[in-house]
Amino acid sequence: MKKAPLISFKYFFYDFIRLTGWPLLIFFRPKKFYVSKSAKSGFKGGFILMANHNSMKDPFYLITCLFSRRHHFVTTNEVCSTKWKRFLFKTCFLCIEINREKFSMSSFKEITTNLVKGNMVSMFPEGHINVEQDELNPFKGGIAMMAYKANVPIRPVYLEKRKHWYSRLRLYVGEEFKINDYLNGRALNTNTVKEIAKELEQKEKELEILCSKR
Repeated sequence: MKKAPLISFKYFFYDFIRLTGWPLLIFFRPKKFYVSKSAKSGFKGGFILMANHNSMKDPFYLITCLFSRRHHFVTTNEVCSTKWKRFLFKTCFLCIEINREKFSMSSFKEITTNLVKGNMVSMFPEGHINVEQDELNPFKGGIAMMAYKANVPIRPVYLEKRKHWYSRLRLYVGEEFKINDYLNGRALNTNTVKEIAKELEQKEKELEILCSKR
């Protein structure tokens, strides 16, 4: 299993912002809940972090909850609409820019290359911020193809909605999902990609139910 470099000039701005932002840990007091003992392991090497998406603040919440790893967030080109925004999000926050309407192979390669190098890529498979309803939106299937190509697991997590500005951050963590184990010798095609997307959506819903019971 390949690990991301501990120190690299490439991550200077990101690491500087992360290290100087440690007071956020005191303010948000992040708490993680694991579905099982095995869910506590597997946070080393390359993998896809899969989360629900309730607000523009979610990336900052995930960084705070999983402070020890660098997050390479997949974001839409609308977010990087100007040169200044592109520099800010790609250099300072390691965002990987994609076109939601016309997904390119270059974006796919950038994501899978990061995964193979041992980096964590954070994604919101609902495709956009879910502000109009409490239920999860249908998941996109691209996450399955990326994990399969890079041969890395997918880790589902669920961010609890904060009721007040002073509310504690709570993250619910599921067990890692391995594409090859799920396929069990079957080929990855249109049907199995849709099947995996449904399975991942179900795992996220299970975390949502766990959250609602606390």
